[in-house]
Amino acid sequence: MVTFNMSRSASYFETGIGRGMGFRDSTQDLLGFVHLIPDRARERILDIAATQLPDGSAYHQYQPLTKRGNNELGSGFNDDPAWLIIGVDAYLKETGDDGILDEIVPFDNNDALAETLYTHLTRSFEFTRNNLGPHGLPLIGRADWNDCLNLNCFSTTPGESFQTAENQAGGVAESTFIAAQFVLAAGQYATIADRRGDPAQAALARTAAADMSEALLTHGWDGDWFLRAYDFYGNKVGTAEDTEGQIWIEPQGFAVLAGVGVEHNSDGTPTTTSPAYRALNSVDRLLGSEHGLVLRYPAYRSYRIELGEVSTYPPGYKENGGIFCHNNPWVIIGETVLGRGAKAFDHYRKITPAYREDISEVHRTEPYVYAQMIAGKEASRHGEAKNSWLTGTAAWNFVTVSQYLLGVRTDYDGLVVDPQIGPDVAEFTVTRQARGATYVITVVNSGREGSRASLEVDGVGITGRTVPYAPAGTTVQVRATL
Repeated sequence: MVTFNMSRSASYFETGIGRGMGFRDSTQDLLGFVHLIPDRARERILDIAATQLPDGSAYHQYQPLTKRGNNELGSGFNDDPAWLIIGVDAYLKETGDDGILDEIVPFDNNDALAETLYTHLTRSFEFTRNNLGPHGLPLIGRADWNDCLNLNCFSTTPGESFQTAENQAGGVAESTFIAAQFVLAAGQYATIADRRGDPAQAALARTAAADMSEALLTHGWDGDWFLRAYDFYGNKVGTAEDTEGQIWIEPQGFAVLAGVGVEHNSDGTPTTTSPAYRALNSVDRLLGSEHGLVLRYPAYRSYRIELGEVSTYPPGYKENGGIFCHNNPWVIIGETVLGRGAKAFDHYRKITPAYREDISEVHRTEPYVYAQMIAGKEASRHGEAKNSWLTGTAAWNFVTVSQYLLGVRTDYDGLVVDPQIGPDVAEFTVTRQARGATYVITVVNSGREGSRASLEVDGVGITGRTVPYAPAGTTVQVRATL
């Protein structure tokens, strides 16, 4: 609730009125909130969409009182548009409220430019397709999810804001994170288009997602993990060829949760030699620590002007090799995609405040709220947390725990029950309300790696792991056996 209401716009860490509500921040917050008060989630979606620009790009922040784009920071963060699709997809799955797509919403808060919300999603989809670099990967603009990766900045002025200085943009710097994000969002947009009776647009989106996945595997693969980017000069970022910053967490987790590089055997189990397996094995081996997964390894030891702010922090802190709790959940979800529930649950426990209370003398922040960052394994005080509350971790971890570890998530035509939590939790019960019905789900868990649940609904076995929605007011008994 705090994250949804304030969206990092008010804190002791970010002061003043200039910060505003983040476009990507607020859209991600929806993912953990939409089931609680859907009406407010609906309102937030329309507020966010109204700040989108006509070409599909977006103000990076907007002011919560005026609900207008923050001109001080402006646009150019090229992951922002796709987050709108991801947030709307979550809302539609939760509520079934397809009518929101027909809502007339301004662009840039200008009623003369108003179009349907569906058109806003189409512009989001088209923005990435219209802004690709030499390898067919999305241009990064000022930055992507990692605001401190400033590949078009080249700042030589002390005190200059890396995020507002895009002084050498050349249409070359590309982001593998946005590529993975686009694969997910384009697939979701295709489903929305199909359900809206727009098969041509759906087919276009699926082709675009397949092409982007291929570009990632062809030009964004480093041999054992995904590259992080190509810089202003077209050089690889996040490669084993470098001495520092060899592997970054963002594309590994997001690519796998989006299904990139996930291959299957004839029996439907994921192939252990696939790029997805190799990427997450590399994450565990190189980014893993007793306090969570670091964002990058090894840390940078000197300022690299072509990379920007990421190389200005001390090794092991913040974006320079700190443990960013916000993106650990992407890897956790990726592990559940591969059927490795035990590994997923292990990653989860390392960053979760309730578990970290046993080492509070190391953690040193509140034991009831996530920190933005825990000092990484190259830091002088490994395990010490900083910037509590200022994070989207709460929303992402709620999604991770409820939808992927416990494995209960809404879809368009039913409730998916697909738990992956490992052997430590042998049996549990989840009560989930969805579309007015109540589902009481009992999970009996062998913990066997790769095992997927078989379901009984009111005592009758069903094929697959989607329980069709029941009439409002009814109670459904579901038994899931792994």
